[in-house]
Formats: sequence, structure tokens, C-alpha cells
Amino acid sequence: QVQLVQSVGGLVQPGGSLRLSCAASGSIISIGAWGWYRQAPGKERESVATITSAGTTEYVDSMKGRFTISRDNVKNTVYLQMNSLKPEDTAVYYCHADAVIAGIPPALDDYWGQGTQVTVSS
Repeated sequence: QVQLVQSVGGLVQPGGSLRLSCAASGSIISIGAWGWYRQAPGKERESVATITSAGTTEYVDSMKGRFTISRDNVKNTVYLQMNSLKPEDTAVYYCHADAVIAGIPPALDDYWGQGTQVTVSS
């Protein structure tokens, strides 16, 4: 019904930048909040940033000033611009969306992307 497809991550040197994207496709009527999460080896998945349908953003303190979440409502896509990357940012990054999908009646559900490995290392 709905698929979230994430861009490829990669290996980045400390201090470098990377932009992730996540595009939703399927029988989507609207997308409410988008979110980016990450999971480092041996750790639980944690929130990185969220953006509401109105464009209000929230960030985890350790990402404030370094990461920027944005969305394109026409393309049903969310982005995460990551700057000043640190080795501790190494993780698998996941996008998440709350979407209303077509149906009788329409249904609200949440969806996850497939995950993207980001490695920050020299």
C-alpha cells in the first residue's frame, strides 16, 4: 500500500556532510508527521528529528544546529541534512511517516523506511 524508500547512505569523514532522503509512494492521501530515527550497534532506536505537516520541527539536543529536517509535500519526501558529522553519529537511519491512505474509509497508519547505513570515520 505505502512504501518508504530511502536514499543510499555511506562513509563520511568526521566533520563532513550527508543528506538523506525518504520518498513515500502508494495510495497516499496525506502525510502528517515525518520523523528520522537512528539505531547504533548495540543500542536502541532513538529519535533524531521530526517535522509536522505544518512544518514545525523538533530535534534531539545532540543534533540541534547540525541536522536539518525538511519535507516536500508535493513529492511526499522528507530530507535530513546532516552537517558536522561525528563518529558517534554512525548508525542505521530510518525514516518514519504517519500517512492517511486511500480506502473506504481512509485509514491512518504509520510506516518505516528500509534503513540506511551512515558511517562516520576517518
